Amino acid sequence: MRKFILTSAAITLFASIGAQATDLPGQGKVVKPIQSTLTEETFQTLIVSRALEKLGYTVAAPEEVDYNVGYTSIAKGDATFMAVNWQPLQENMFDAAGGDKAFYREGHYVTGAAQGYLIDKKTADQYHITNIEQLKDPKIAKLFDSNGDGRADLTGCTPGWGCDTVISYQMKAYHLDQTVANNQGNYAAMMADTITRFQQGKPVLYYTWTPFWVSDVLKPGKDVVWLEVPFSADPQKTDTALPNGKNYGFPVNSINIIANKQWAEKNPAAAKLFAEMKLPLADINAENAAMRAGQSSEDDINRHVDGWIKNHQALFNQWIADALR
Repeated sequence: MRKFILTSAAITLFASIGAQATDLPGQGKVVKPIQSTLTEETFQTLIVSRALEKLGYTVAAPEEVDYNVGYTSIAKGDATFMAVNWQPLQENMFDAAGGDKAFYREGHYVTGAAQGYLIDKKTADQYHITNIEQLKDPKIAKLFDSNGDGRADLTGCTPGWGCDTVISYQMKAYHLDQTVANNQGNYAAMMADTITRFQQGKPVLYYTWTPFWVSDVLKPGKDVVWLEVPFSADPQKTDTALPNGKNYGFPVNSINIIANKQWAEKNPAAAKLFAEMKLPLADINAENAAMRAGQSSEDDINRHVDGWIKNHQALFNQWIADALR
């Protein structure tokens, strides 16, 4: 009799699990994530994808598109979500594609994302450079000239990312147009040249952000230093001064998960998941550094994602449980 009772209980349990599996909110639904062409964004995108799969969704591989295309695609419903909405840096793209009427955005996936201008510490210490405004001086600017035209060469931003607009705006606001060349193009290629120059002992001037691998290669405070700006100059009229009085020209950003609003309203469990998920900025930096060190294949990135989830299993399970409530 006891054996029969245990067997019956087991059958009941398995039946319950089977029922739950077929009752998951995402059952039979396909999700289409997108990200920019920056491969380093794949890690945080796939963590969201893995969580959605636990809710029963079939999640396609992330499609890489330009940011502007990404916002438009989500607003139209051609794509489902993006895990790399920079706020406030990309607020103009967000608003242009429909803003809160078109997008669901609750909670902050990543916080503390910094941006700004840096130079090598050796040159900063030797010439007492602390503020980008000092590059108005042709003699100071010429220190960072890499092509012989007399102007400082700034490793800028890939066009269309949002940072390109801010940098161009600031070059005019700080009257640096005549002494600083704002070089735009493929950021990874430009930074490779910048790092080579640094390794050769030459002065470097560049823009970067966190989370990203650059600050693991050129370490702020040790190899390079952040430059302040003379005053806040932002196309969106944002005050970029920090509480400690420092001003690096960019407000500290949050990186959010955004989704098509109509889709989110029809998928409340996924919406709840998006609002709750949190990813430490340091973990993205570490994964991006591993990619920089050669672990950048699709299999490598998937292994990084699986490893992160395994190391944070209780937290990951809590996200799923809360979304299903």
